[in-house]
Amino acid sequence: MQHRYDPATIEPRWQAYWKAHRSFRAIEDPSKPKYYVLCMFPYPSGAGLHVGHPESYTAVDIVARYRRQRGYAVLNPIGFDAFGLPAERAAVREGRHPREIIEENIVTFTRQLERLGFSFDWDRCVDTSDPEYYRWTQWIFRKMVERGLAYLAKVPVYWCPAQKTVLANEEVQDGVYVETGDPVERRTMRQWMLRITSYAERLLEDLESLDWPENVKEMQRNWIGRSEGAMVTFAVADAPGLSFEVFTTRPDTLYGATWCVLAPEHPLVEAVTTPERAAEVSDYVARARQRSDMERVVAAEKEKTGVFTGAFAVNPANGERIPIWVADYVLVTYGTGAIMAVPAHDERDHAFARTFGLPIVEVVSGGRDVQAEAWTGDGVAVNSPLIDGLAVEAAKARITAWLEERGLGRAKVQYKLRDWLFSRQRYWGEPFPVVFEPDGSIRLLPEDALPVPIPELDDFRPTEDCQPPLARATDWIEVDWDGHRCLRESNTMPQWAGSCWYYLRYMDPHNDRLPVDAAKEAYWGPVDLYIGGVEHAVTHLLYARFWHKVLYDVGLVHTKEPFQRLFNQGMILAFSYRDAAGKYYHPDEVEQRGDVFVVRKTGAPVEAQIEKMSKSKRNVVDPLEIVDRYGADALRMYEMFMGPLEQVKPWQTSGVQGVHRFLQRLWRLVVDEETGGLKPAVGDHPIPRDLGRALHLTIRETTEGIETIRLNTPISRMMEFVNLATGRDRVPREALRAFLAVLSPYAPHIAEELWERLGLPGRAADGPWPAWDPAMLVEDLVEVAVQVQGRLRATLQAPRDLPRPELVERAKAHPNVVRHLEGKVVVREIVVPNRLVNLVVRPG
Repeated sequence: MQHRYDPATIEPRWQAYWKAHRSFRAIEDPSKPKYYVLCMFPYPSGAGLHVGHPESYTAVDIVARYRRQRGYAVLNPIGFDAFGLPAERAAVREGRHPREIIEENIVTFTRQLERLGFSFDWDRCVDTSDPEYYRWTQWIFRKMVERGLAYLAKVPVYWCPAQKTVLANEEVQDGVYVETGDPVERRTMRQWMLRITSYAERLLEDLESLDWPENVKEMQRNWIGRSEGAMVTFAVADAPGLSFEVFTTRPDTLYGATWCVLAPEHPLVEAVTTPERAAEVSDYVARARQRSDMERVVAAEKEKTGVFTGAFAVNPANGERIPIWVADYVLVTYGTGAIMAVPAHDERDHAFARTFGLPIVEVVSGGRDVQAEAWTGDGVAVNSPLIDGLAVEAAKARITAWLEERGLGRAKVQYKLRDWLFSRQRYWGEPFPVVFEPDGSIRLLPEDALPVPIPELDDFRPTEDCQPPLARATDWIEVDWDGHRCLRESNTMPQWAGSCWYYLRYMDPHNDRLPVDAAKEAYWGPVDLYIGGVEHAVTHLLYARFWHKVLYDVGLVHTKEPFQRLFNQGMILAFSYRDAAGKYYHPDEVEQRGDVFVVRKTGAPVEAQIEKMSKSKRNVVDPLEIVDRYGADALRMYEMFMGPLEQVKPWQTSGVQGVHRFLQRLWRLVVDEETGGLKPAVGDHPIPRDLGRALHLTIRETTEGIETIRLNTPISRMMEFVNLATGRDRVPREALRAFLAVLSPYAPHIAEELWERLGLPGRAADGPWPAWDPAMLVEDLVEVAVQVQGRLRATLQAPRDLPRPELVERAKAHPNVVRHLEGKVVVREIVVPNRLVNLVVRPG
């Protein structure tokens, strides 16, 4: 048997045991409560895992193991979010197929995850790029088409000519593609859209039922952006039949609208612009289209820009002609792409009016000079004949009703949320299950035609005429259907598609009839705890909620929400070292001399910074290197011991050494390193009071810590217990059994090894979870303060709940108290049990 603690021997042994026995297979057992705990599945990139990735996986694994020990049927699955642009780019660079690259990376990730001892049910592993998986992604898309939730539309997008693909807003800055520096341009393209706006109200309402961080809820509320107001129609002056709508939350200020603004992309811009203004407007529109929405909003905070079209609109409230401008602070993606400007009561409009010398008319009294500063508070309507004297809410209702009566407007609830652009001009993604008839009409492929496979190609780049890569597959894209020569859709779905429903496939990964069986979904759903990064707050988490609600309406799931509880882990950062020339050095190439860091070989100074791990900054720490040196248990415990899970924390390898030493002490507490057998002190001894108290404190702290996801605090108690037990003549086997049970979720390998060596029945991972005894948490001795005339004269140790006469007698017997009582008479004894004795005296 192993004499010394050697994780390199112990850990592979138990990992092989778990794999051979399928120890963590999830089974639907009606006799047990269920618990579904989920980590956000990884994208299998070529870089593999760094030490930041296991943080959330370890937290999930601790909860999963704890729940199993508490008697739950636990589902703790893993899979791979395998579609997306990174694999496609790697394929172009390396001249290989994305599938080949993904398969290699999945093997690497799997090896890394297995070596960390995670209790995943590998039988349920999914790969979103597997045809047997994306068959059901396509099936869900069919359901959306059938329900009118997926449609084709021509929309403005950011197009990168060099990369020949559409980019997301966050990928564009200062008119260029952030990653490559290539210029981008605005184009109007035919794209698939998902009608997420149809679910806006439900997405808002159901947030309140979720146990999610409040900041994530607020981010989703703001992203959805519900506003109540009115849709108002403005006719274009001298242009019969031309009009546009604006949405406003303040219809009571309509009399104060002194101009209107169209977004540069608004379809009426060209139609209303007069010939003498055409060149200036065209130039402004072209420049605006090179900037992302976010850039335009940020720039507008610093400087207002715009151009007059030469046209006028008619204010429906007073019939006045007001100029129509084009300005890039108005976005076509928000509202109607047009606004009415009320500078007296809107700070943004006020700044625009001051810049361009436009009129400012007060229509809500506020006791402020609106020529100098906008009044945005409440008041009563003024200079508004129809509603003068009315308070804001009453004025809103009156003017809205008046507009509705005349067909000039209507009450409206508006959302900032836009329909989801669902097309990508890429190869490595799910093909759409549709074909286009010769007349351009859309035909939805039947279910028995799924999956629509990705065609084999050697060139994964877009075509020279900017068609998506799938257009190269001429034999695939042209298809005979019912005697018609049809064309397949050459766009693919975004990477988000597969991650919108993967948590459901884990429940029933081998079903070839449906995405998930109703009985299995009813047993496992919803996800009880979901742990992942906050960066997905308004993308994946919102999209998955939307898809889940669609599937609820379809009848595939029985809950309205997919994830009942959400926890966001903080990022683990690492030190980077950079010299004056901007060159980065690996930590092994740097040493600290006094207060400065220098390059070992040259002595050149370098700047140390805590940053996100990155290959380019040479600060990536490979978890397997840590496992090779200290073991997976030490890595797991250190990542939890670093601090609260939700906080951002810096990585320090020296911290793993400290945890490794703790595990060595635990090993030596149980194992005789000379013989490899049990320490002679270990036996069936009674548990002494002090050790029992430390044990029960550890059980309580670990139980409460896991329940509340405060996973760092239990480790200190574990260390205190081992320190207290070390060096004793007798170490009770029963105390070790309970301790190893609570250690097991954190350090499962050493827990199983010592459990077996102690000859305990079953496995540590199987439970049962020990309970703590509140009576054992009570300290035997308490510290009592002794005062004479209210001044502290002594402290003493006394048994808890010592009777009052005995406590007073001990207080009076203390040498320093005796000295202060000389020549005095005690006239009163004030006692606070377990805390204080105060002796009131007078001269004797």
